[in-house]
Amino acid sequence: MARLLLIEDDPAISRLLLRALRDAGHAVAVAGTAMAGLRGTLDDRPDLVVLDLGLPDLDGLELLRMLRAVSRVPVIIATARDDEGEIVRGLDAGADDYLVKPFTAAQLDARVRAVLRRGGDGAGTDPTVTVGELRVDPRARRAVLAGAELDLTPREFDLLHHLAVHADEVVSKRSLLTEVWRVPYGGADKTVDVHLSWLRRKLGETAQAPRYLHTVRGVGVRLSAPPPAAGSPPAAGSPPAAGPPPVAGPPG
Repeated sequence: MARLLLIEDDPAISRLLLRALRDAGHAVAVAGTAMAGLRGTLDDRPDLVVLDLGLPDLDGLELLRMLRAVSRVPVIIATARDDEGEIVRGLDAGADDYLVKPFTAAQLDARVRAVLRRGGDGAGTDPTVTVGELRVDPRARRAVLAGAELDLTPREFDLLHHLAVHADEVVSKRSLLTEVWRVPYGGADKTVDVHLSWLRRKLGETAQAPRYLHTVRGVGVRLSAPPPAAGSPPAAGSPPAAGPPPVAGPPG
């Protein structure tokens, strides 16, 4: 059972979604305004927020930006706005998924479960991914590089985690849009470039001098650990470096 906060101002839609989500086994609270939704998120710390954009006191995208400044709670936008540019703006503002009305209760519940699964549920396993000196923990949503925690936005974290899970693989921009931004089309490659640029800065590198993020021109991007510096000890489990053959001692 997940604890959900539904931020929706239309009473009829609110009642319908409330009943459907509760029938699916979730505990659901409702807020009818942006400010009530902000207070509910900060005070009650729900597992996930379902957010309408057409709120009476503040546009839902503005509320999403406010939430992202103080919280990493997963957010699903549920709105009638179906313009492609609006979808991209919502996802770039930090939404984990975008659902266009009208939709069925089953569709919403499936999206809720999918987003919560992406948040990391590895029962009995450690979901932390390690690539060189980079450690990415999806449960705590923390990324640490050489002992220093990185200050990442929710979207930057999701992008880094996805690339770390697929370390040493070339991941296409289309794949990143589908798997990280949840956009089912390939027309917004620029947003991937911008986020990769921000991520590189926080990793302390540039496109011209990459350490972890390597662009494969015309194909995509690959996250790989940099080679060890000269003179550094080999990683645990590495075979010892070859040396000269042992000198034979005197016979007997």
